[in-house]
Amino acid sequence: MSNAEDLTILGSNQTEYPSDYTTEILECFDNRHPDRDYMVTFNCPEFTTLCPKTNQPDFATIYIQYIPDKKLVESKSLKLYLFSFRNTGEFHEDSVNTILNDLKELMDPKYIEVWGKFTPRGGISIDPYVNYGRPGTEYEEMAKKRLQEHNMYPEKIDNR
Repeated sequence: MSNAEDLTILGSNQTEYPSDYTTEILECFDNRHPDRDYMVTFNCPEFTTLCPKTNQPDFATIYIQYIPDKKLVESKSLKLYLFSFRNTGEFHEDSVNTILNDLKELMDPKYIEVWGKFTPRGGISIDPYVNYGRPGTEYEEMAKKRLQEHNMYPEKIDNR
């Protein structure tokens, strides 16, 4: 998809929620400002997935930030995509890597990061962080620096 007119999910009267993990629901549209760097941030405080061993639900806030190039992800399709993890068995670390890989494939952003802040289960929480910067560019260096400095000064965790 490339133009806003081509989006099929946004504005539809009936929302169908996927019952299984899918990338087919993701849609994107053209960035009208590809000559300018800017950050787009999404917060999903109701993310759920299943533990692949126990089948128990895991809950998290997923933070996604990216610097677009030519494409942006449409937010309703992103919401439905994240919802599709609800019945999927993935470890926390796998979930954030899958999300990054799928969005990278969809949009080819200059930079992207995904951070999952999972609620504790068994007395421990897991907060995986992953990022990507386009190789051979300043964004690759940005990714390295942000990874090295990630969570050096943790903010208040308010999803637990």
